[in-house]
This record gives sequence, C-alpha cells and structure tokens, in this order.
Amino acid sequence: MARTVVKAAGDVVAKWVRRAGSAGEEYRQGVASTTADWAAASAAAAPSYQAGVTEAIGRGGYQKGIAAAGTAKWKRNSEALGPARFSQGVQNAEPAFTQAIGPVLAAIGAVDLPARGPVGSPGNFQRVVAIGTALRALKTGRR
Repeated sequence: MARTVVKAAGDVVAKWVRRAGSAGEEYRQGVASTTADWAAASAAAAPSYQAGVTEAIGRGGYQKGIAAAGTAKWKRNSEALGPARFSQGVQNAEPAFTQAIGPVLAAIGAVDLPARGPVGSPGNFQRVVAIGTALRALKTGRR
C-alpha cells in the first residue's frame, strides 16, 4: 500500500503565512459583498451551538485547550497582539459603547439609595445591593 505524500511542515507553514497574511482585502470584500443574513443564520444555529458546547463540556475540551496552549502562549500572543488590537477595538466600539452605556447610567441614576452609614458600616453594602439589583433588572428585563 502506498503512503500519502505530505509536504514538510515548514513548507506548509511558509505558504500559509504568505497567503493568509496578504488576504485582508479579500476578507473585507467577502464581508462587504455577502448577501447572507449573519444574524438569522447565527440564531438558527443556536441548537447546534448548544449541542457543541455541551459535547465539549462533557469531554473536558475547554480545560484541554487551556492546558495545551498554556500561560506562556497566552502571554506571548497577548503581549504581541493585544495592545494594538485593544486600542483599535476601543475606537471601533465607541458608537456601540455610547449607545449601551446610556441605559446603564440611567438605571443607576434612578436608584433611591439607602442613607450612607459610617465608614465600614455593614449597612453601606445595601447601597451596593440596590445598584446591583437595578442593573440586574435592566439586563434581564425585569423592572
């Protein structure tokens, strides 16, 4: 029986870096030109998502993935990619954050806080509970 011919890993990696590294414009064009309804397709896939997550939990996939990558990989990639992507993400998210923070600030502003007690008073925690309750109601739609 003949063996399958496989390219050397270094050759495969080099080709992947060359081709994938220059595909940003094609990616942008693909997103811009699609007629698919991403939101509808994603919503329709909810049962598959749940089944996949349940299966992964059952086999310990999350833990195995973390163990395989390790802290060193996370740190290396976070330090190399994180700062620029974080700043870019914040700039890109400004309109969404502006829209999302309004209801949160309004909910906090509508809370009637209990009177403040002396520093360290256990009663002061009720102030935190009041805000937490209001924010949870906002998130879950239970007011």
